[in-house]
Amino acid sequence: MAAHISVSHGWLVLLLCLFLMVTGLSGVEGRTQRSAVHRHLKRINKPAVKTIQSPDGDMIDCIPISQQPAFDHPFLRNHTIQMRPAFHPDGLFELKEKEEEKEKEKPMLQQHWHISGRCPEGTVPIRRTREEDVLRAASVRRYGRKWRRNAAAPDPLSMSLSTDMEMGSGGASGHQHAIAYVQGDKYYGARATINVWQPRIEQSSEFSLSQIWILGGSFGQDLNSIEAGWQVSPDLYGDNNTRLFTYWTSDAYQATGCYNLLCSGFIQINNDIAMGASIYPISNYGGSQYDISILVWKDPKEGNWWMQFGRDYVLGYWPSFLFSYLADSASMIEWGGEVVNSEPDGLHTSTQMGSGQFPEEGFGKSSYFRNIQVVDESNNLRAPKGVGTFTEQSNCYDVQSGSNGDWGTYFYYGGPGKNPNCP
Repeated sequence: MAAHISVSHGWLVLLLCLFLMVTGLSGVEGRTQRSAVHRHLKRINKPAVKTIQSPDGDMIDCIPISQQPAFDHPFLRNHTIQMRPAFHPDGLFELKEKEEEKEKEKPMLQQHWHISGRCPEGTVPIRRTREEDVLRAASVRRYGRKWRRNAAAPDPLSMSLSTDMEMGSGGASGHQHAIAYVQGDKYYGARATINVWQPRIEQSSEFSLSQIWILGGSFGQDLNSIEAGWQVSPDLYGDNNTRLFTYWTSDAYQATGCYNLLCSGFIQINNDIAMGASIYPISNYGGSQYDISILVWKDPKEGNWWMQFGRDYVLGYWPSFLFSYLADSASMIEWGGEVVNSEPDGLHTSTQMGSGQFPEEGFGKSSYFRNIQVVDESNNLRAPKGVGTFTEQSNCYDVQSGSNGDWGTYFYYGGPGKNPNCP
Protein backbone atom coordinates (compact mmCIF):
# COMPACT_ATOMS: atom_id res chain seq x y z
CA MET A 1 0.00 0.00 0.00
CA ALA A 2 2.79 2.38 0.98
CA ALA A 3 4.67 1.50 -2.20
CA HIS A 4 1.55 2.16 -4.27
CA ILE A 5 1.10 5.59 -2.65
CA SER A 6 4.77 6.36 -3.23
CA VAL A 7 4.55 5.46 -6.91
CA SER A 8 1.33 7.49 -7.35
CA HIS A 9 2.94 10.42 -5.55
CA GLY A 10 5.91 10.14 -7.90
CA TRP A 11 3.65 10.28 -10.96
CA LEU A 12 1.84 13.29 -9.55
CA VAL A 13 5.14 15.10 -8.99
CA LEU A 14 6.23 14.25 -12.54
CA LEU A 15 2.93 15.42 -14.04
CA LEU A 16 3.09 18.63 -12.00
CA CYS A 17 6.64 19.29 -13.25
CA LEU A 18 5.55 18.68 -16.84
CA PHE A 19 2.55 21.00 -16.40
CA LEU A 20 4.73 23.77 -14.97
CA MET A 21 7.23 23.31 -17.78
CA VAL A 22 4.55 23.48 -20.51
CA THR A 23 2.77 26.46 -19.00
CA GLY A 24 6.11 28.14 -18.45
CA LEU A 25 7.00 27.61 -22.10
CA SER A 26 3.61 28.90 -23.26
CA GLY A 27 4.07 31.92 -21.04
CA VAL A 28 7.46 32.57 -22.62
CA GLU A 29 5.96 32.12 -26.11
CA GLY A 30 3.14 34.52 -25.22
CA ARG A 31 5.60 37.14 -23.99
CA THR A 32 7.76 36.62 -27.09
CA GLN A 33 4.74 37.06 -29.37
CA ARG A 34 3.60 40.22 -27.60
CA SER A 35 7.12 41.58 -27.75
CA ALA A 36 7.17 40.93 -31.52
CA VAL A 37 3.74 42.59 -31.88
CA HIS A 38 4.87 45.69 -29.97
CA ARG A 39 8.03 45.97 -32.07
CA HIS A 40 5.89 45.75 -35.22
CA LEU A 41 3.46 48.37 -33.95
CA LYS A 42 6.33 50.71 -33.16
CA ARG A 43 7.65 50.21 -36.67
CA ILE A 44 4.42 50.96 -38.55
CA ASN A 45 2.73 53.49 -36.21
CA LYS A 46 4.87 56.57 -36.80
CA PRO A 47 4.93 59.57 -34.41
CA ALA A 48 1.95 61.82 -35.21
CA VAL A 49 1.68 65.61 -35.15
CA LYS A 50 -2.10 65.22 -34.64
CA THR A 51 -4.45 62.33 -33.88
CA ILE A 52 -8.13 62.27 -34.85
CA GLN A 53 -10.67 59.98 -33.15
CA SER A 54 -13.13 58.78 -35.78
CA PRO A 55 -16.79 58.12 -34.84
CA ASP A 56 -16.39 54.54 -36.09
CA GLY A 57 -13.64 53.83 -33.54
CA ASP A 58 -10.60 54.33 -35.78
CA MET A 59 -7.69 56.49 -34.70
CA ILE A 60 -6.27 58.50 -37.61
CA ASP A 61 -2.70 59.72 -37.11
CA CYS A 62 -1.46 62.71 -39.13
CA ILE A 63 2.12 61.75 -39.99
CA PRO A 64 4.69 64.10 -41.57
CA ILE A 65 4.80 63.12 -45.24
CA SER A 66 8.54 62.33 -45.14
CA GLN A 67 8.11 59.99 -42.13
CA GLN A 68 5.42 57.67 -43.53
CA PRO A 69 6.15 53.89 -43.64
CA ALA A 70 7.21 53.96 -47.31
CA PHE A 71 10.52 55.51 -46.33
CA ASP A 72 11.53 52.50 -44.26
CA HIS A 73 12.36 50.89 -47.62
CA PRO A 74 16.15 50.93 -48.15
CA PHE A 75 15.73 52.12 -51.75
CA LEU A 76 13.63 55.09 -50.61
CA ARG A 77 15.93 56.48 -47.93
CA ASN A 78 17.07 59.37 -50.15
CA HIS A 79 13.99 59.49 -52.36
CA THR A 80 12.69 62.87 -53.55
CA ILE A 81 8.92 62.81 -53.14
CA GLN A 82 7.03 63.44 -56.38
CA MET A 83 4.25 65.79 -55.21
CA ARG A 84 2.24 65.51 -58.41
CA PRO A 85 2.27 63.29 -61.50
CA ALA A 86 4.08 64.65 -64.53
CA PHE A 87 1.11 63.62 -66.71
CA HIS A 88 -2.51 62.63 -66.24
CA PRO A 89 -4.13 60.36 -68.84
CA ASP A 90 -5.58 62.26 -71.81
CA GLY A 91 -9.36 62.35 -71.64
CA LEU A 92 -9.48 62.45 -67.84
CA PHE A 93 -10.56 66.07 -67.52
CA GLU A 94 -13.32 65.74 -70.12
CA LEU A 95 -14.56 62.72 -68.20
CA LYS A 96 -14.34 64.68 -64.94
CA GLU A 97 -16.56 67.46 -66.33
CA LYS A 98 -19.13 64.91 -67.49
CA GLU A 99 -19.10 63.16 -64.08
CA GLU A 100 -19.44 66.46 -62.19
CA GLU A 101 -22.54 67.35 -64.20
CA LYS A 102 -24.02 63.90 -63.60
CA GLU A 103 -23.20 63.77 -59.87
CA LYS A 104 -23.88 67.36 -58.77
CA GLU A 105 -27.15 66.44 -57.04
CA LYS A 106 -25.58 63.55 -55.11
CA PRO A 107 -23.77 63.91 -51.77
CA MET A 108 -20.02 63.36 -52.03
CA LEU A 109 -18.71 60.12 -50.54
CA GLN A 110 -16.80 60.84 -47.35
CA GLN A 111 -14.67 59.02 -44.82
CA HIS A 112 -16.06 58.79 -41.29
CA TRP A 113 -13.03 60.39 -39.65
CA HIS A 114 -13.70 63.66 -41.55
CA ILE A 115 -16.55 64.31 -39.08
CA SER A 116 -13.96 64.78 -36.30
CA GLY A 117 -11.31 66.78 -38.14
CA ARG A 118 -8.70 66.90 -40.91
CA CYS A 119 -4.97 66.43 -41.17
CA PRO A 120 -2.84 69.56 -41.76
CA GLU A 121 -0.90 70.24 -44.96
CA GLY A 122 2.42 68.45 -45.07
CA THR A 123 1.05 65.35 -43.35
CA VAL A 124 -0.70 62.18 -44.49
CA PRO A 125 -3.58 60.48 -42.61
CA ILE A 126 -2.79 56.91 -41.55
CA ARG A 127 -5.17 54.57 -39.73
CA ARG A 128 -3.45 53.51 -36.51
CA THR A 129 -2.84 49.79 -36.12
CA ARG A 130 -3.78 48.36 -32.73
CA GLU A 131 -2.38 45.34 -30.90
CA GLU A 132 -5.62 43.40 -31.41
CA ASP A 133 -5.41 44.01 -35.18
CA VAL A 134 -2.05 42.24 -35.37
CA LEU A 135 -3.09 39.46 -32.98
CA ARG A 136 -5.99 38.52 -35.29
CA ALA A 137 -3.46 37.67 -38.03
CA ALA A 138 -1.92 34.22 -38.42
CA SER A 139 1.42 35.76 -37.46
CA VAL A 140 3.09 39.14 -37.17
CA ARG A 141 4.78 38.48 -40.52
CA ARG A 142 1.44 37.77 -42.23
CA TYR A 143 -0.36 40.81 -40.80
CA GLY A 144 -1.63 43.13 -43.53
CA ARG A 145 -0.95 40.62 -46.30
CA LYS A 146 -3.22 38.59 -48.51
CA TRP A 147 -2.82 34.87 -48.84
CA ARG A 148 -1.33 33.69 -52.10
CA ARG A 149 -3.21 33.83 -55.41
CA ASN A 150 -5.89 36.46 -54.98
CA ALA A 151 -6.19 37.57 -58.60
CA ALA A 152 -8.60 35.66 -60.84
CA ALA A 153 -6.99 33.65 -63.63
CA PRO A 154 -9.67 33.50 -66.34
CA ASP A 155 -7.75 32.00 -69.29
CA PRO A 156 -6.91 28.26 -69.49
CA LEU A 157 -3.13 28.73 -69.24
CA SER A 158 -3.44 31.02 -66.23
CA MET A 159 -5.98 28.71 -64.66
CA SER A 160 -3.57 25.77 -64.83
CA LEU A 161 -0.82 27.89 -63.32
CA SER A 162 -3.03 29.16 -60.51
CA THR A 163 -4.33 25.67 -59.75
CA ASP A 164 -0.80 24.28 -59.56
CA MET A 165 0.18 27.07 -57.19
CA GLU A 166 -2.86 26.73 -54.95
CA MET A 167 -2.53 22.96 -54.61
CA GLY A 168 1.19 23.37 -53.94
CA SER A 169 0.40 25.56 -50.95
CA GLY A 170 -1.80 22.95 -49.33
CA GLY A 171 -5.15 22.84 -51.14
CA ALA A 172 -7.55 25.20 -52.83
CA SER A 173 -7.45 28.77 -51.56
CA GLY A 174 -11.23 29.28 -51.43
CA HIS A 175 -11.10 32.60 -53.28
CA GLN A 176 -13.99 33.18 -55.70
CA HIS A 177 -14.43 35.94 -58.24
CA ALA A 178 -16.93 37.56 -60.59
CA ILE A 179 -14.93 39.80 -62.93
CA ALA A 180 -14.58 41.47 -66.30
CA TYR A 181 -11.11 41.49 -67.82
CA VAL A 182 -8.91 42.35 -70.80
CA GLN A 183 -5.59 40.84 -71.83
CA GLY A 184 -3.30 40.48 -74.82
CA ASP A 185 -2.07 44.07 -75.05
CA LYS A 186 0.12 46.48 -73.09
CA TYR A 187 -1.87 48.47 -70.53
CA TYR A 188 -0.69 51.55 -68.67
CA GLY A 189 -3.59 51.96 -66.28
CA ALA A 190 -7.27 51.40 -65.64
CA ARG A 191 -10.28 53.25 -64.32
CA ALA A 192 -13.78 52.41 -63.07
CA THR A 193 -16.70 53.83 -61.16
CA ILE A 194 -17.64 51.23 -58.53
CA ASN A 195 -21.00 50.91 -56.77
CA VAL A 196 -20.47 50.88 -52.96
CA TRP A 197 -22.23 48.39 -50.67
CA GLN A 198 -21.74 46.68 -47.32
CA PRO A 199 -21.91 42.94 -48.04
CA ARG A 200 -22.60 40.57 -45.16
CA ILE A 201 -19.64 38.40 -44.07
CA GLU A 202 -20.42 34.99 -42.57
CA GLN A 203 -17.05 34.12 -41.02
CA SER A 204 -14.65 36.70 -39.53
CA SER A 205 -11.80 35.09 -41.48
CA GLU A 206 -13.57 35.82 -44.79
CA PHE A 207 -13.75 39.07 -46.76
CA SER A 208 -15.65 40.59 -49.66
CA LEU A 209 -14.14 43.21 -51.95
CA SER A 210 -14.71 45.05 -55.21
CA GLN A 211 -11.62 46.34 -56.96
CA ILE A 212 -9.40 46.93 -59.98
CA TRP A 213 -6.40 44.64 -60.57
CA ILE A 214 -3.42 45.87 -62.64
CA LEU A 215 -1.50 42.68 -63.45
CA GLY A 216 1.83 41.67 -64.97
CA GLY A 217 3.69 38.37 -65.15
CA SER A 218 2.18 34.91 -64.76
CA PHE A 219 -0.12 33.51 -62.09
CA GLY A 220 2.81 31.46 -60.79
CA GLN A 221 5.55 32.75 -58.51
CA ASP A 222 6.21 36.08 -60.23
CA LEU A 223 2.82 37.82 -60.43
CA ASN A 224 2.95 41.63 -60.14
CA SER A 225 -0.30 43.22 -58.98
CA ILE A 226 -1.55 46.69 -58.05
CA GLU A 227 -5.07 46.67 -56.58
CA ALA A 228 -7.51 49.33 -55.38
CA GLY A 229 -11.18 49.40 -54.41
CA TRP A 230 -13.42 48.86 -51.39
CA GLN A 231 -13.61 45.92 -49.02
CA VAL A 232 -15.27 44.51 -45.90
CA SER A 233 -12.72 42.50 -43.91
CA PRO A 234 -13.42 41.76 -40.22
CA ASP A 235 -10.11 39.94 -39.84
CA LEU A 236 -8.04 42.89 -41.05
CA TYR A 237 -9.98 45.78 -39.48
CA GLY A 238 -11.96 44.23 -36.62
CA ASP A 239 -15.38 45.34 -37.92
CA ASN A 240 -17.75 45.07 -40.89
CA ASN A 241 -17.35 48.61 -42.25
CA THR A 242 -16.89 49.24 -45.96
CA ARG A 243 -13.38 50.64 -46.42
CA LEU A 244 -11.20 52.09 -49.16
CA PHE A 245 -8.10 49.96 -49.69
CA THR A 246 -5.06 49.35 -51.85
CA TYR A 247 -2.74 46.37 -52.23
CA TRP A 248 0.44 45.53 -54.11
CA THR A 249 2.72 42.53 -54.61
CA SER A 250 5.64 41.73 -56.91
CA ASP A 251 5.91 37.99 -56.14
CA ALA A 252 2.38 36.55 -56.21
CA TYR A 253 1.53 37.54 -52.61
CA GLN A 254 4.46 35.62 -51.11
CA ALA A 255 6.88 37.99 -49.36
CA THR A 256 6.35 41.45 -50.89
CA GLY A 257 3.57 43.99 -50.58
CA CYS A 258 0.70 44.67 -48.22
CA TYR A 259 -2.61 46.41 -47.75
CA ASN A 260 -2.70 50.19 -47.58
CA LEU A 261 0.34 51.65 -45.77
CA LEU A 262 1.07 48.61 -43.60
CA CYS A 263 4.54 48.20 -45.11
CA SER A 264 7.00 50.27 -47.10
CA GLY A 265 6.02 50.76 -50.74
CA PHE A 266 3.16 53.12 -51.59
CA ILE A 267 4.06 56.80 -51.13
CA GLN A 268 1.05 58.92 -50.11
CA ILE A 269 0.99 62.65 -50.88
CA ASN A 270 -2.64 63.47 -50.03
CA ASN A 271 -3.74 64.73 -46.59
CA ASP A 272 -7.51 64.22 -47.09
CA ILE A 273 -7.98 60.46 -47.65
CA ALA A 274 -6.83 57.64 -45.35
CA MET A 275 -6.18 54.20 -46.84
CA GLY A 276 -8.15 51.58 -44.93
CA ALA A 277 -10.61 54.11 -43.48
CA SER A 278 -14.36 53.54 -43.80
CA ILE A 279 -16.42 55.34 -46.44
CA TYR A 280 -20.03 56.49 -46.50
CA PRO A 281 -22.84 56.74 -47.50
CA ILE A 282 -23.50 53.15 -48.59
CA SER A 283 -26.00 52.08 -51.27
CA ASN A 284 -29.39 50.75 -50.18
CA TYR A 285 -31.33 47.91 -51.83
CA GLY A 286 -34.04 49.56 -53.93
CA GLY A 287 -32.94 52.98 -52.66
CA SER A 288 -30.16 55.54 -53.10
CA GLN A 289 -27.06 54.38 -54.97
CA TYR A 290 -23.51 55.59 -54.33
CA ASP A 291 -20.27 54.89 -56.12
CA ILE A 292 -16.58 55.75 -56.08
CA SER A 293 -14.23 56.38 -58.99
CA ILE A 294 -10.73 54.91 -58.97
CA LEU A 295 -7.99 55.51 -61.51
CA VAL A 296 -4.54 53.88 -61.50
CA TRP A 297 -2.08 54.87 -64.22
CA LYS A 298 1.60 54.84 -65.06
CA ASP A 299 3.25 58.25 -65.34
CA PRO A 300 4.95 58.11 -68.76
CA LYS A 301 7.75 60.42 -67.63
CA GLU A 302 8.75 59.15 -64.18
CA GLY A 303 7.40 55.60 -64.59
CA ASN A 304 5.62 55.48 -61.22
CA TRP A 305 2.10 54.04 -60.84
CA TRP A 306 -0.30 56.72 -59.53
CA MET A 307 -3.71 56.39 -57.89
CA GLN A 308 -6.59 58.86 -57.96
CA PHE A 309 -9.72 58.53 -55.81
CA GLY A 310 -12.86 60.34 -56.93
CA ARG A 311 -12.64 63.40 -59.15
CA ASP A 312 -10.14 65.38 -57.10
CA TYR A 313 -7.94 63.26 -54.84
CA VAL A 314 -4.58 62.19 -56.27
CA LEU A 315 -3.49 59.95 -53.39
CA GLY A 316 0.08 58.99 -54.24
CA TYR A 317 2.15 56.44 -56.13
CA TRP A 318 3.90 53.08 -56.17
CA PRO A 319 7.53 53.60 -57.28
CA SER A 320 8.24 51.55 -60.41
CA PHE A 321 11.30 49.84 -58.86
CA LEU A 322 8.95 47.83 -56.62
CA PHE A 323 7.97 45.73 -59.65
CA SER A 324 9.54 43.59 -62.36
CA TYR A 325 6.86 43.19 -65.05
CA LEU A 326 4.91 46.30 -64.05
CA ALA A 327 8.09 48.38 -64.32
CA ASP A 328 7.17 48.41 -68.03
CA SER A 329 3.42 47.85 -68.40
CA ALA A 330 0.54 45.58 -67.39
CA SER A 331 -0.50 42.58 -69.49
CA MET A 332 -3.97 42.12 -67.95
CA ILE A 333 -6.59 44.31 -66.27
CA GLU A 334 -9.38 42.91 -64.10
CA TRP A 335 -12.39 44.66 -62.59
CA GLY A 336 -14.86 43.00 -60.22
CA GLY A 337 -15.55 41.23 -56.97
CA GLU A 338 -13.76 38.66 -54.84
CA VAL A 339 -14.74 36.76 -51.69
CA VAL A 340 -13.15 34.17 -49.46
CA ASN A 341 -15.18 30.97 -49.21
CA SER A 342 -13.93 29.06 -46.16
CA GLU A 343 -16.74 26.49 -46.55
CA PRO A 344 -18.00 26.58 -42.95
CA ASP A 345 -19.51 23.19 -41.96
CA GLY A 346 -18.54 21.87 -45.39
CA LEU A 347 -21.05 24.14 -47.16
CA HIS A 348 -20.51 27.18 -49.37
CA THR A 349 -20.25 30.39 -47.38
CA SER A 350 -23.14 32.85 -47.33
CA THR A 351 -20.68 35.75 -47.51
CA GLN A 352 -22.09 38.18 -50.07
CA MET A 353 -20.33 39.72 -53.05
CA GLY A 354 -21.30 43.25 -54.09
CA SER A 355 -24.86 43.88 -52.93
CA GLY A 356 -25.48 40.18 -52.31
CA GLN A 357 -27.82 40.07 -55.34
CA PHE A 358 -27.31 38.43 -58.72
CA PRO A 359 -26.63 40.64 -61.79
CA GLU A 360 -30.08 40.19 -63.33
CA GLU A 361 -31.59 42.22 -60.47
CA GLY A 362 -30.25 45.34 -62.21
CA PHE A 363 -29.79 48.92 -61.03
CA GLY A 364 -30.62 49.72 -57.42
CA LYS A 365 -30.41 46.08 -56.41
CA SER A 366 -27.33 44.53 -58.00
CA SER A 367 -23.84 46.04 -57.68
CA TYR A 368 -22.13 47.48 -60.76
CA PHE A 369 -18.91 48.75 -62.29
CA ARG A 370 -19.50 51.43 -64.92
CA ASN A 371 -17.36 53.44 -67.33
CA ILE A 372 -14.54 50.92 -67.14
CA GLN A 373 -11.55 52.10 -69.15
CA VAL A 374 -7.89 51.36 -69.81
CA VAL A 375 -4.93 53.68 -70.35
CA ASP A 376 -3.16 52.86 -73.63
CA GLU A 377 0.46 53.29 -74.75
CA SER A 378 -0.29 56.88 -75.85
CA ASN A 379 -1.54 57.75 -72.33
CA ASN A 380 -5.15 57.92 -73.54
CA LEU A 381 -8.11 56.77 -71.47
CA ARG A 382 -10.25 54.60 -73.74
CA ALA A 383 -12.92 51.92 -73.65
CA PRO A 384 -11.44 48.42 -73.32
CA LYS A 385 -11.55 46.10 -76.34
CA GLY A 386 -12.40 42.43 -76.17
CA VAL A 387 -13.76 42.40 -72.63
CA GLY A 388 -14.24 38.92 -71.21
CA THR A 389 -16.05 37.82 -68.05
CA PHE A 390 -15.19 35.07 -65.60
CA THR A 391 -16.61 33.44 -62.46
CA GLU A 392 -15.79 30.10 -60.85
CA GLN A 393 -19.37 29.26 -59.77
CA SER A 394 -22.07 31.31 -61.48
CA ASN A 395 -24.74 29.80 -59.20
CA CYS A 396 -22.99 31.47 -56.25
CA TYR A 397 -21.70 34.73 -57.80
CA ASP A 398 -22.18 35.87 -61.39
CA VAL A 399 -21.32 38.67 -63.80
CA GLN A 400 -23.12 40.21 -66.82
CA SER A 401 -21.57 42.91 -69.02
CA GLY A 402 -22.98 45.49 -71.43
CA SER A 403 -22.42 48.95 -72.91
CA ASN A 404 -24.40 52.11 -73.56
CA GLY A 405 -23.83 55.80 -74.17
CA ASP A 406 -24.14 56.87 -70.55
CA TRP A 407 -22.26 54.11 -68.68
CA GLY A 408 -19.85 53.16 -71.46
CA THR A 409 -18.63 49.61 -70.84
CA TYR A 410 -20.20 48.31 -67.63
CA PHE A 411 -21.18 45.14 -65.81
CA TYR A 412 -23.35 43.99 -62.94
CA TYR A 413 -21.85 41.36 -60.66
CA GLY A 414 -22.17 39.59 -57.32
CA GLY A 415 -24.44 37.21 -55.50
CA PRO A 416 -25.45 35.78 -52.12
CA GLY A 417 -23.06 32.84 -51.96
CA LYS A 418 -24.89 29.89 -50.38
CA ASN A 419 -28.40 29.39 -51.82
CA PRO A 420 -30.48 26.41 -53.06
CA ASN A 421 -28.42 26.31 -56.29
CA CYS A 422 -25.10 26.89 -54.48
CA PRO A 423 -25.07 24.46 -51.55
